Amino acid sequence: MRSAVFWRSGSQIIAQLIAWTATFLVIRMLEPADYGLFAMAALVVVFLALFEGYGFASSLIQRESVSGLEVRQVFGLLLLLSATLATAQLLLAPFAAAYFRQPEVAHILRVQALLHLTTPFIALPFALLSRELEYRKQAIASLAGSIAGAVTALVLALQGFGVWTLVYAPIAMSVVRAVGMTYAARSLIWPSFSFKGASAMIGFGGAMTVTQIFWFVQSQSDVFIGGRMLNAHMLGLYTTALFLTQILVAKFVPPLNDVAFATYSRMARAGTPIAPAFAGAVRMIMLAALPFYLGLAVTAEPLVTAILGEQWLETIPLVRLLAFAMPFMTLQILFAPATNSLGRPGIAVRVNIYGAMIMATGFLIGVRYGVVGMAGVWLVGFPLLTALTATMSLPLIGLSAAALGRAIAPGLLAATFMAGLVALLDAMLPELSGLSRLALLVASGITSYSAWLLIFARPLVFELWNFVAKRESAIA
Repeated sequence: MRSAVFWRSGSQIIAQLIAWTATFLVIRMLEPADYGLFAMAALVVVFLALFEGYGFASSLIQRESVSGLEVRQVFGLLLLLSATLATAQLLLAPFAAAYFRQPEVAHILRVQALLHLTTPFIALPFALLSRELEYRKQAIASLAGSIAGAVTALVLALQGFGVWTLVYAPIAMSVVRAVGMTYAARSLIWPSFSFKGASAMIGFGGAMTVTQIFWFVQSQSDVFIGGRMLNAHMLGLYTTALFLTQILVAKFVPPLNDVAFATYSRMARAGTPIAPAFAGAVRMIMLAALPFYLGLAVTAEPLVTAILGEQWLETIPLVRLLAFAMPFMTLQILFAPATNSLGRPGIAVRVNIYGAMIMATGFLIGVRYGVVGMAGVWLVGFPLLTALTATMSLPLIGLSAAALGRAIAPGLLAATFMAGLVALLDAMLPELSGLSRLALLVASGITSYSAWLLIFARPLVFELWNFVAKRESAIA
């Protein structure tokens, strides 16, 4: 698991550094309305992607043994689904444009239909490599895709392509990643379109797909509602603030969850309790997540000014609100890999049903107060959803609420101290440029957070060091 974590998360860090560099440069060259249009089209793409079959491919990871026929059946199912979804997107394009009152959305969706055709050549090799905890080859393929996407984005933005920069860059990234993953897993096989005997696999994948549908309602209802009632400029402000605050939870935690699901599944097959590993994962992830989010909240103004540019100043209050909500979201999504690995995907289904109800209802109310009201819904909805998730999941995992609290406490205490100190320093600073002010606040935050951990949580620092240094640790 240690090796898998380093390859999966390490490559993700490098890939995201490349992507962030390109993304923030592109943001400075594009307008909020470009991101608003892209978000409207992405709503349709993300919805159809729920049916691309990643859940069916994931069944190969969870099963104790897998035959060649089952692999061919998964590949055949993925091919059928991808072709169907690409066609469906072409047909839905004019209706989506009419709903959002933006004709260009139809043109964007027609081109983005290509994304669905790459899925079989990513999902199947991903499952086969993950089953063996082989993340080195995945890392290389993902890194190559990130480079391709970043280069495409920069070139098109410089050439004045506007919103089409955001359309073509993900396609370039997906194509390169699909080629690399397929080559790494040697998964270009002859598909089987006979699904006799695949009921268990389809059942597991179907449950995960249902989970993802409710996750879609939970996470995308804001764009569905806001895209109809707000203009493209305001929606672009909201979605960009959300992108900025979700960088960690959307880009770094999912790869760790991939490793966690494969590892928990292996432990469950061996009859080993997963509670200690789950508590260790929560402890380490929250140790990194909490200072990031609280630091983002207290440095929102210099961050937006220095990184995004003057055209994005309206996102500052949104970033502050959303940053305080993201620790709850980070913790909440850590539960699903554990409960799924124990053969109980129904828990994640119920959780996402509750999440869909809470967040969709909240956005219907919040949109009346504009983008600030939309951002505020996250700060109310996700603490409630996290509490519900823990209540349903902890008994199955075998971990008490008190033990979960002890896992979170070191990072929370240190991050709270750091945020208070940074906010105090910010209030005392003289007038500085945005970049200088941001650099000084970040440096003080890193120093104060590290000092707190060394003084009050030194065993945890040693545990993390031992893990990194490949010696025995509580997580391993």
